[in-house]
Amino acid sequence: MLSIIIPAHNESKNIETALQKIIEVLDKAAIPFEIIVVNDYSSDGTAEIVNLVAQKESRVKLIENPYAKGYGFAVRRGIEVFSGEAVVIVMADSSDEPEDIIKYYEKFIKGNECVFGTRFHPQSQLINYPWHKLILNRLGNFLIQVLFWLPYNDITNAFKCYSRKSIEGMLPLISCHFNLTVEMPLKAIIRGYRWCVVPINWHGRVSGISKWKIKETGSRYLFIILSLWLEKLLSCKDYHRSAAHRDQR
Repeated sequence: MLSIIIPAHNESKNIETALQKIIEVLDKAAIPFEIIVVNDYSSDGTAEIVNLVAQKESRVKLIENPYAKGYGFAVRRGIEVFSGEAVVIVMADSSDEPEDIIKYYEKFIKGNECVFGTRFHPQSQLINYPWHKLILNRLGNFLIQVLFWLPYNDITNAFKCYSRKSIEGMLPLISCHFNLTVEMPLKAIIRGYRWCVVPINWHGRVSGISKWKIKETGSRYLFIILSLWLEKLLSCKDYHRSAAHRDQR
């Protein structure tokens, strides 16, 4: 089964459409799934809308973020309770295309433990991406590519797929906000989990306000990037997936 985690803060104008599209696409592909919406202290009726959907669709579940408000906390709560063999993190604003979840699933069942999407590929469509965010995105991803010698150019994208085993291998997660989008894939990569990249499409939100703040591109992101860079350089692979086998010998 595939688990979908959707963190949602004040997404009443988008969440129902996002859920309906995901359900329609996954049903058409005959993929068994659950959708976990994590309500991140919404005050606009988001939770009520999800509850109405869940009353008609048993595969949709609403849970509350019991920690402090923040994207990272909400995703971490969803990770604590998901039931599938793999999990896909999807944004609540319909910026991610449900059809791309199918791409992730197909790569996962072929043996990849992590499947990452890139919005910056000749086959990708990037629509209405704010120019100031685009500049910061490209600079941040270039820094990560250089530090970690990665051939992947969209590490900061939240929309990714992880196997249960890779999730277990990256715990504990420590990011509280959008820097979690960097912590999870970098941990999976440097700890030796099999990964691949597929081109995906992205659409700027039509309704509501983005929860991503420019100030978060500073110290929070840099802290995670540098801490994992030091792990890669200095940890002697103590956190690598092979460490468990090494310790047993």
